Amino acid sequence: MWDGPARSEAERLDDACPGWTVLYSLGGRRFYALAAWPLPEPLILVDDTAKGLERRIREAEAAVARRFSLVPPPSPDGSDGCPSQAFAVSPRVRAVVPGRSRRPYREAA
Repeated sequence: MWDGPARSEAERLDDACPGWTVLYSLGGRRFYALAAWPLPEPLILVDDTAKGLERRIREAEAAVARRFSLVPPPSPDGSDGCPSQAFAVSPRVRAVVPGRSRRPYREAA
């Protein structure tokens, strides 16, 4: 079994991070996280270690939450806790990119 411990880490991280699909690449020997919630563009994170990928996931969650105003910005005294704990996206939210058709295949026909 090649990279068994790394694949186990990817599975653990996949379970620990709802809203993300976490994979381990045998060929690249890297961890990948794909956001499984609606965004205007795909969000894919890559790192050499599971711990590094988990840190990137938390940073990305906080950045997206701030950008789309999903959570209030942290208070200056830091009493808000971890941004990733407050991060939540409703499954009913749909990403819409201004100026792009949601059905480009119909326009091409």
